[in-house]
Amino acid sequence: MKLRRTPAAAAAAVVLALTATACGSGSDSGSNGDKITVGIKFDQPGLGLKTPDGTYAGFDVDVAKYVAKELGFAEDKINWKQAPSAERENLIKNGDVKFVVASYSINEKRLKEVDFAGPYFVTHQDLLVRADDSSITKVEDLNSKKLCSVSGSTSAQNVKEKLAPKADLQQLGGYSECLTGLENKRVDALTTDASILAGYASQKEHQGKFKLAGLSMSDENYGIGVKKGDSELKGKINKALEKMVSDGTWDKLVKQHFGPSGYKNDPAPKIAG
Repeated sequence: MKLRRTPAAAAAAVVLALTATACGSGSDSGSNGDKITVGIKFDQPGLGLKTPDGTYAGFDVDVAKYVAKELGFAEDKINWKQAPSAERENLIKNGDVKFVVASYSINEKRLKEVDFAGPYFVTHQDLLVRADDSSITKVEDLNSKKLCSVSGSTSAQNVKEKLAPKADLQQLGGYSECLTGLENKRVDALTTDASILAGYASQKEHQGKFKLAGLSMSDENYGIGVKKGDSELKGKINKALEKMVSDGTWDKLVKQHFGPSGYKNDPAPKIAG
């Protein structure tokens, strides 16, 4: 005798199948229930750096660990994923990461594609110069100097096009190359976010060699990128950031990662909500 499936039974079977598929997919924007994937930089000392022994260090890394813990994920439950500047929005939108903490400045263009928790840090475009060089005290002094930054850097273009148009701009492949040129006096200054410059200057091999000029040529509000419309996650991260400031962890981490460079950081910013 052949049993016939009723329409109600068939519908129930479809619902069960879809539920099973959803539970087993592990594709919930960088989280599979047991672990969480977080985007960071792998090549920025002081912020996000993958070390030779395969661990990760920096202010952004520690902020991400704190937030993940508040979300219920211990450090050993975090999968770290490299988040190059040009790929951050795609990583978030495609669900490859749950959130991104990677010197990620909040701006109108990015807000069209992703949402941000925070800001958790405010920095400014600045210059790194040799410790014994007192010839650069204002941005106009660059008009007679050799300025270095990485190829395609918006920081370098900001100086060249708006602030010191006569500067001899040299764009190299990476900040490490600029640092070598600065140390060897082939260039006079390196420009990007002050937090990034402080991270490089704080490295043991660089301590005492360089200093920040202390110029504020732009305002950069670092936020934590999340998927557009995910107000629940954004709210949870904001609560974690508020706690990080109130319990003293924020100050501790800033001093730990940027202090050796003499970087004078802004106070913790107010969370936008």
